[in-house]
Amino acid sequence: MKKYLILLAGILLIGGVVGFFFYKRTPEISYKTAKIERGTVVSTVAATGNLSAVTTVQVGTQVSGTIQKLYVDYNSRVKKGQAIAEIDPSLFNASVEQSQGNYLSAEANLQKAKVTQTDAERTFGRNKKLLSDGIISQGDFDAAETALQSAKAAVKAAEGSVAQTRGSLMQSKTNLRYSVIRSPVDGVVISRAVDVGQTVAASFSTPTLFTIAQDLTKMQIEVSVDEADISRIQLHQKATFTVDSYPEQTFRGNVIQIRSAPIITQNVVTYVVVVTVDNSDLKLKPGMTANVSIEVAKKDGVLMLPPAALRFKPKAKGDEAKGKSTGAGDRSGASGQRPAGGKGGSGKGKGQQVYLLKEGKPVAMAVKTGIANNNSIELVEGDLKEGDDVIIEQVGGDTKKKAASSPMGRPF
Repeated sequence: MKKYLILLAGILLIGGVVGFFFYKRTPEISYKTAKIERGTVVSTVAATGNLSAVTTVQVGTQVSGTIQKLYVDYNSRVKKGQAIAEIDPSLFNASVEQSQGNYLSAEANLQKAKVTQTDAERTFGRNKKLLSDGIISQGDFDAAETALQSAKAAVKAAEGSVAQTRGSLMQSKTNLRYSVIRSPVDGVVISRAVDVGQTVAASFSTPTLFTIAQDLTKMQIEVSVDEADISRIQLHQKATFTVDSYPEQTFRGNVIQIRSAPIITQNVVTYVVVVTVDNSDLKLKPGMTANVSIEVAKKDGVLMLPPAALRFKPKAKGDEAKGKSTGAGDRSGASGQRPAGGKGGSGKGKGQQVYLLKEGKPVAMAVKTGIANNNSIELVEGDLKEGDDVIIEQVGGDTKKKAASSPMGRPF
C-alpha cells in the first residue's frame, strides 16, 4: 500500500513541476503582417441627402370653387399650358354675364350722355347768336351754357362708369379662365392633392393642388456636410452615391453648389452641398435617400499603408524590438492613432510609426502620412519601400497568468 502511495506522490510531484514550468513559460509570439503596396488613394467626405428634381413647381388655384374635372394623375406627363383640372365654372359664367350686362348698360348711358351733350351744344350756339342779336336775355344764355357744362360732366361720368364695368367684366372673364387650371411647365406630375368634388379655397395662401417636376432626367441631391469637412468641398468635385433601391449600383454626380447658410440642429452645424445627377434612365425617383461620397483628394501611384499598421503596438514586456525603441512607441502615439486626416482625412501625420517584421521581431520605423481613407493611407516619408511587411496584429505574448489556469482556482 505504501508503494502505491509513494508512486502516486511521485506522479503528482512530477505533474506539478511540469505544470508549473508549462504555465510559467511565456506564450509563443507570432505576428500578422500586410505588404506595403503602390496604388491610388482617394480621400472622400461622406454625407447623406435626398434626391429631388432640379425644378419642382407647385401648382395652385387663384379662384375658389369645387373641383369638377381632373385631367391628369400621378406620373402623368404634361405640356406647358395643358389643362390639368377644372373648377365648376357656373358661378364664374354667371358673373361674366352680369358684368357683361353692366358694361352694356354703361355704354348705353354714355351714348345717351353724348346725345344730351350734342343737344346742349346746339342750344348754346343758337342762344349765343340770339343774344348777340338782342333777342334773348343774358339769363337765358347763361342757362344754356350751364346745361352744356352739365352735359359734358355727364359724359365724363358715363365714360368712368364704362371703364369701371369694363374692368369688372375683364375680372370676371379672368376668373372664368382661372377656373381651368393649366400646367405652367413641361414635366411630370409627382403629387396630386385634390379629387373630384373637393372644394378648394383661394384666400390668403394659394393651396397646392399638384406638384410637377419639370425634368426628371436631371436631378439633384442636397446633402448635409459637417462643418469640419465643408472646407474640403470645392465646386465641380466628383461624387458617387448609392440608394437603397439599387444597393449594388453606384451612381455618379458633380458638386454644383456650396451654400453658405448654416443649418444648426441640436448644436450641430452643417452646410448644404448640391450634387447634380444624370437620370437619363429614370431609375432614380424624387425623395430617395442617397449615401453620397464626395471625392476631395486623389493621388495615383503612391505607397499605401493599411490603417491597422498605425494602430499596432507590441504587447510583450521585455520585447527586444520594443527595448531598442525605448519610449519611442509610447511617445509616438502609433497605437490607437487614427489615420492621418481622421476619417477619410487629408491632413499630414506627424510623429507616427509602424513596425516592420525583421528576423521574427518587430522593429519600429518612423513615418509621415498623407491623405487617407478607410482602407489605405498615403505614405509620404519613411524608410519603407513597396513589398515591405508591416505588422498589423500580434498573436500571443501575453505573460499574465489566467485565473482559470490554476486547478485550485484563484488564490486567497
